[in-house]
Amino acid sequence: MVRNFEIAVFEGDGVGPEIMEPTVDILEKIAAGSPSYGLRCTAHPAGAAHYAKTGESLPRASLEAASSADAILLSAMGLPDVRYQDGTEISPQIDLRKAFNLFAGVRPVRVGPGQRTPLKMPEGRSIDFVLIRESTEGLFHTQGIGEVTENEARETLLITRDVSEKLFKFAFQLARDRKAAGRGPGRVTCVDKANVFRAFAFFRSLFDAEAAKHPDLVADHAYVDATALWMVQKPWDFDVLVTENMFGDILSDLGAGLMGGLGLAPSADIGLEQAVFQPCHGSAPDIAGQGKANPLAMILSAAMMLEWLGLQHDSNAMVHDGQRLRDAVEAVLQDTRLLTPDLGGQNTTAGLGQAVADALR
Repeated sequence: MVRNFEIAVFEGDGVGPEIMEPTVDILEKIAAGSPSYGLRCTAHPAGAAHYAKTGESLPRASLEAASSADAILLSAMGLPDVRYQDGTEISPQIDLRKAFNLFAGVRPVRVGPGQRTPLKMPEGRSIDFVLIRESTEGLFHTQGIGEVTENEARETLLITRDVSEKLFKFAFQLARDRKAAGRGPGRVTCVDKANVFRAFAFFRSLFDAEAAKHPDLVADHAYVDATALWMVQKPWDFDVLVTENMFGDILSDLGAGLMGGLGLAPSADIGLEQAVFQPCHGSAPDIAGQGKANPLAMILSAAMMLEWLGLQHDSNAMVHDGQRLRDAVEAVLQDTRLLTPDLGGQNTTAGLGQAVADALR
């Protein structure tokens, strides 16, 4: 029997619709060839352009549709000239994280065979690790409501036991899954600044308590500044990194740099019941409508979505198709002629999307 999954699609701003189109097309073709599952991808309004027209960045109907969907596929959001009255960015993705308690921001960092990287890779080394960013609190806790007076400004960093315990449980389970799949040694590194801030000492203590429950895995710590250094010097040593919201926001862009740019950086924000999948990059309005945007981060985010749905619903076919889609992207990355200008090629957004679809066959 075929099981149909409802996917809430948010096409985004700037290049968002351009990179979403080939992604949805690929997903629908994959699902059409599956005897066990189907996908219904339904677009809903949200974003900076929608806010500029209506005064709403995430309409209630869109939020309700996202709540009832099996997964959420979200493209690049925001425009530099559209802001809330307090000057902060239009960011429905953060609203979704908070609404659905999507505490685990998953940022894979992988450099596949033949993929360009600014690093000089030693013989026999490869980069394949995952950065997990807590996505609902930390220094983003007072986003949009921080205190500002004439002479000073304050934002509040929040770390709670409830969210941190869920986050660390997720991190150790991911490390175990990666070890079982032969993709990592089963190591989780807590990234913090516990030598300076009591909040991070608390964060680390909760990590250590969870680590004690997993004697079969390796647990260690690293300060965030040292981690930034080691991500450049020896990124092949990492397996699973788990950290606070702001630290994760910064380190995930460094991870994207290792892969060759944000155009190759997928992500997911995952909670106990719902998840959002989106590229790490922005909406790039300066190239919108020109067919230059790189859709690979969006496509890789869709691959993550298929794998997550497969694990949630015990569907080996979906997990397999997610891996097939990732493999297709890595195959395309080996041929510069197929790539968009940001990766050294001259292909178009649609052309690169078609190249991935062809590689799937």
